[in-house]
Amino acid sequence: MNANEAINSQAASLPRSPELMNAGDTLLCLVDLQERLVPVIQHHERIVWNIRRLLDGAKVLGVEVVATEQYPEKLGPTVEPLASRIPSPAASKLAFSSAGCTDVFARQIEQLDSGGKHRVLLTGIETHVCVQQTAYDLLAAGFQVLLAVDATGTRFSVDYETALRRMESAGVMLTTTESALFEWCVVSGTPEFKQVSQLVREPAP
Repeated sequence: MNANEAINSQAASLPRSPELMNAGDTLLCLVDLQERLVPVIQHHERIVWNIRRLLDGAKVLGVEVVATEQYPEKLGPTVEPLASRIPSPAASKLAFSSAGCTDVFARQIEQLDSGGKHRVLLTGIETHVCVQQTAYDLLAAGFQVLLAVDATGTRFSVDYETALRRMESAGVMLTTTESALFEWCVVSGTPEFKQVSQLVREPAP
């Protein structure tokens, strides 16, 4: 039984909660994980590791992935091992919010009223600037926005902690890398679950 079959089976008894992500209704968004930004972020090794696991899980489970880069001419491209795992080139931007990248979000916005992808799982840097502004704009556009708190970061703890509190108070749902992977997976006992389990068991850097 795959994830979609499990959801259909569950629908015959109790409906799956609308608070839970599914692989087919979620967009994984990477915000500005660039060569000149990442090294100055607290715990950046763990952040990149978690995002890499999300990308690997997204590939296994068929979750769509998008990425943005802030002024890449000055701040450089997306870091490895993330860049080679992004299926489409990252969208370049000057505005802090990634929601202004019409080539990234225009199709999703058009599909909001027709049952398309209506959730965005945000990752990236910095939490209190580009990630936060992206979250607010996506909320305003009608998306359900989730934030993987262990896959985002800042230079200073006060900015990170304050941004999380502010975003949560506005309706952003806080989650973690492992929680997201298992929500996308839905059930155990499948080949996809075995691959996700391997990602979850990886030792942290």
